Amino acid sequence: MIATAARAVLPEGSRVLLFGSRTDDSRRGGDIDLLVEPPAPMDAPAQVELRTRLAALLSRLTGERRVDILVCAATQPDDRLIVAEARRHAIELVRT
Repeated sequence: MIATAARAVLPEGSRVLLFGSRTDDSRRGGDIDLLVEPPAPMDAPAQVELRTRLAALLSRLTGERRVDILVCAATQPDDRLIVAEARRHAIELVRT
């Protein structure tokens, strides 16, 4: 479902990475945490639009399961700790 939504919404060359509790079968995860890496940096309004469109489609496809989405281009530095942790421990799900 995530791959289907990503291919429908994200620009070509994007990566979607799963991180957080869903990457560890021994933990009971509730929400789905995704890091979306578009191929080029995006300004804040474009990131919000992309995140909103992807979240809405994923909500419909997953039966309204909670999905948290971070957006940061792979080539773009980001000093948020959560982005660093996601990149360090994530599992790549799909490339568009």
